[in-house]
Amino acid sequence: MNSFFATLRGFRFRRGPQRILGGIAGGLAELIGLNVWLMRLFVLVFFLLPVLGVGAYLAVWLLTPWQDGTIPLERLLDRG
Repeated sequence: MNSFFATLRGFRFRRGPQRILGGIAGGLAELIGLNVWLMRLFVLVFFLLPVLGVGAYLAVWLLTPWQDGTIPLERLLDRG
C-alpha cells in the first residue's frame, strides 16, 4: 500500500494553496495554469452531475496529497 501512496505523491498534482473547500480546484488551476475562480466554476458544474460528480470529487479529495505530501486516505488508514 505504501507504494500506491508513493506513486500518488510522485504526480505533480497537489491541493492548491488557494483553497476554499478541499483545494481540488486550486490544485487543478495551478497544474493547468487557469484562473482559480474559473476552475472553481468548472468543478462546481462537474459537481452538479448526479452521482458521478460527487463520487469523483470525494475520490480525488481522498487521494490527492496536500502541499506537504500527506494524503487523507493514508492518514485514515494509519489510524485504523
